[in-house]
Amino acid sequence: MKALRDVFGDTLVALGWTNPNLVVLDADLANSTKADKFAMAYPDRFLQMGIAEQNFVGVAVGLASVGFVPWLSTFTVFFTHRAIDPIRMLVAQTHANVKIGAAYSGLLTGLTGKTHQDVQDIAIMRAMPEMTVLAPADAIEGEAIIRWATDFQGPVYLRLARDASPNVFDESYSFVPGKTILLREGSDVLIISTGPQSVRCLKAAELLGDQGVSAGVLHLPSIKPVNKDEIVSASEKAKLVVTVEEHTIYGGLGGLVAEILSEASPRKVVRFGIEDRWGESAPNDFLLDLFQMSPQRLSERIKALI
Repeated sequence: MKALRDVFGDTLVALGWTNPNLVVLDADLANSTKADKFAMAYPDRFLQMGIAEQNFVGVAVGLASVGFVPWLSTFTVFFTHRAIDPIRMLVAQTHANVKIGAAYSGLLTGLTGKTHQDVQDIAIMRAMPEMTVLAPADAIEGEAIIRWATDFQGPVYLRLARDASPNVFDESYSFVPGKTILLREGSDVLIISTGPQSVRCLKAAELLGDQGVSAGVLHLPSIKPVNKDEIVSASEKAKLVVTVEEHTIYGGLGGLVAEILSEASPRKVVRFGIEDRWGESAPNDFLLDLFQMSPQRLSERIKALI
């Protein structure tokens, strides 16, 4: 079990040995995002841009235009709220080969509080043309996605949680953009999630199984693109579909699933997530219970629905 921010730093260091064009730009948070690991390994390919998020997006686009592969690193909230205009105009509209390493995503941001918690980023980024949106569940998937994104030609938004998450994949894992992953089969309810929340959903499904409820879990590491047929097929095998996300219920994963099923296989979709409110500064376990996304709270909510 390894924190995704450490996976970010370590994987970029490993890739730097074979890719001399790989560069990392940081907005004064390298110690938190672990981009400082790349800085120590390759000081001549690390650019500390200071608290200037809009500017470092523009610099990255310039570097990409002459053949470099730039990874941007800062907190999620600063990408989607401070730097969204240059991301839209300079990265997405020009299809620039820029990779966005969005650290400290969601609620669990290490006591940073509502000012630094961004639970709107999926809605913002998946609505942006030309943008690929990815959210790994664990360290193994995180490394695979970072490697894939580095080789991919075009903009990538990578949603990275701060802390460690138990591994659900092994070393045989291979990332395929758009592909969904059925972590557990079930006929009473299908739980659809993304990022590390999928791991908590898997634990909730196990708790439901102990109570006689057959709960499946479908993990979406690739939010955009996504395989719509796989979501429809998995949903049609369950009596109820529940989406769970460490994100607002407006416009995020729940919205994505509801859009797909309303067009291809109309059925009831219950969306669990952040319900039109700000986060709080508190330990992870407290926040998961407060927003009813811990395995225990999820199992209770789903059991009540059934």
